[in-house]
Amino acid sequence: MDLHVLQDEVAACRRCARLVEWRERVGVEKRKSFRDQEYWARPVPGFGDPHARLMVLGLAPAAHGANRTGRMFTGDRSGDFLYAAMHRAGFASQPTSAHRGDGLELRDAWVTSAVKCAPPDNKPLPDERDACAVFTRREMALLASVRAVVCLGGFAYEAAIRLLREMGRALPHPLPKFGHGVLVPIEGGPTLVLSYHPSQQNTFTGRLTPEMLDDVFRIARGVIEG
Repeated sequence: MDLHVLQDEVAACRRCARLVEWRERVGVEKRKSFRDQEYWARPVPGFGDPHARLMVLGLAPAAHGANRTGRMFTGDRSGDFLYAAMHRAGFASQPTSAHRGDGLELRDAWVTSAVKCAPPDNKPLPDERDACAVFTRREMALLASVRAVVCLGGFAYEAAIRLLREMGRALPHPLPKFGHGVLVPIEGGPTLVLSYHPSQQNTFTGRLTPEMLDDVFRIARGVIEG
């Protein structure tokens, strides 16, 4: 029930004026292909298995993806790329994510983001990042079974490190540089598994392939079951 309370608090947040204005404006103006749909246009809570051993941490909701559908990585190609990999790894019940009522269930996994609102140009400001950190910190505390965090992109990696430092975890020194497939053990857990973000820029150019993302979830599976 505490996770449900947190999800409600996230969805009701209006702390950052710039993000509130942007997400709501996008929800009114809409993309032409979605003009007949009602946009969520609010902060997007994490979702998944409350007993998850794996957390997947992204950057922020996409303006016409999760900001439209109300569920992380839902309604865009990045989400289809991610959930297809999670499905192959046994963490998702289906390989696609179209809308909140599509039947998708996560198994032993929780998907969330470092920033809960869609930011302009997909670039949140430092104070917006910090305002959301309280929510992610509570998520981490409530998801007591998490043993690994897949960080999608450098922003998510930095957010995870900042969060774990605030939680009093002993971090490795020096910190490993961000790189795809890099494993960052944390004393007291959770272990961080780094991955390129499944953005269209990365997937269309081949910087991130399905096989590369499969490798990340294979590593994560080994961590949580090791």
